[in-house]
Amino acid sequence: MLGERIGEDIGKVTSQRVLPSINGAPRMETSIQATGSLFGVGSTESATYTATMRPDGTLYGEGQGIVMGKSGESATWVGQGVGTLKKDGSISYRGACYYQSASPPWVRLNSVAGVFEYEVDAQGNTKGQLWEWK
Repeated sequence: MLGERIGEDIGKVTSQRVLPSINGAPRMETSIQATGSLFGVGSTESATYTATMRPDGTLYGEGQGIVMGKSGESATWVGQGVGTLKKDGSISYRGACYYQSASPPWVRLNSVAGVFEYEVDAQGNTKGQLWEWK
């Protein structure tokens, strides 16, 4: 069951590079910087993910990131998702991520499976939302 929304952020793609294909499938690495909140704590995030195009035109993505809270909190995450390319050049991802943190406001993340919506527009602006999966 989908629980409460526990995080959100907005950001910008900071770099992209083409990776060697796997069995002919195009691959791209993307890095982002974002600001937002996690469990109500203001945060900044740096993340990198790779997206591999599948035969049907959808994307499979894998990534990892670091989140820093405004009072020194820190957390890391790994995640996977499926993306859909839109005609206007934007991409819409849906997936799950898993966190690790020793910071008191975020230690609860260690037992949370998060599900996310992540959007990238054609200009490289990003928007993410995260919910607890109960």
